[in-house]
Amino acid sequence: MPIQLSEENGGKLLVVHVSGKLAAADYEHFVPEFERLVQQHGRLRVLFDMTDFHGWEVGAMWEDTKFAIHHFNDIERFAMVGEKKWQKGMATFCKPFTRATIRYFDHADAAEAQKWLAEA
Repeated sequence: MPIQLSEENGGKLLVVHVSGKLAAADYEHFVPEFERLVQQHGRLRVLFDMTDFHGWEVGAMWEDTKFAIHHFNDIERFAMVGEKKWQKGMATFCKPFTRATIRYFDHADAAEAQKWLAEA
């Protein structure tokens, strides 16, 4: 499965690991799970792990855009962990689509991303 989710910190932290290339159908599981956590906990902190991620198919890009617009206020902190230069650029690209504080971390610094998300 290209999107794997795990809840940490009692559901207040959502770890999203994406791999391969995302298709529109991948959002059918992800979006309801995200919305369930927002209903239970309010604004979330998200670790978006892009290790071995190769991007989006066209339909998935549209689903991702709709998700970002609908959940503009639902993320408090967004840590992006990646291994490629274009992934680092995603942190800058995402800023207009969310009120979250966004930071990029290289894959080797994934523990720092976790630490940053846990800060008060």
